[in-house]
Amino acid sequence: MEDSLILKNIGKHISLDKQEALYFLSLLKEKKVCKKETILKADEVCREIYFVQSGTLRAYYTDKAGKESTIMFAVADWWVTDMFCFINKKPAMLNIEALEDSFILQLSKEDLDKLYLKIPKFEKFFRIIMQNAYIREQLRIIENLSLTAEERYYIFLEKYPQVAKQVKLKQIASYLGITPEFLSMIRSNKNKVIS
Repeated sequence: MEDSLILKNIGKHISLDKQEALYFLSLLKEKKVCKKETILKADEVCREIYFVQSGTLRAYYTDKAGKESTIMFAVADWWVTDMFCFINKKPAMLNIEALEDSFILQLSKEDLDKLYLKIPKFEKFFRIIMQNAYIREQLRIIENLSLTAEERYYIFLEKYPQVAKQVKLKQIASYLGITPEFLSMIRSNKNKVIS
């Protein structure tokens, strides 16, 4: 298993000795995911959190009319799940799909609970991950309430340049809560300003 990326990710917030790292790695399941494959479907019980080793995933919500709203993207070195449903072992509200061939590591809720008991410092790690996710979403809500679509797009490009290069315009528009046509207009206006 190519584990250096995930151990570097963990190492940003906690230090592991060799035995702790080996135990942690033993709990992970590797999975190759093909482009357009769904790894979590709405209404299925969410049992796992995923770490992206390579590729790009998208978590999205589908309303009753069939309209998709992108909640988040996950590229290499990012974690993703339907957090409320994962923590509470509830049916998922979100779908998570691969936007390209991807390689992920899965950690089940049961194994996460074992990890907390065996290596308590992992509670600190996942607390930090969840705090950061909460902060990111709070800022996103405030931006949606206070900024124009154009301003939100430029902030998205600044914060997530690697995501912007890897996903379709339609999916970025969905994340920003605007139509693809309106996003195309914003982009063409930006190009006019640059020329």
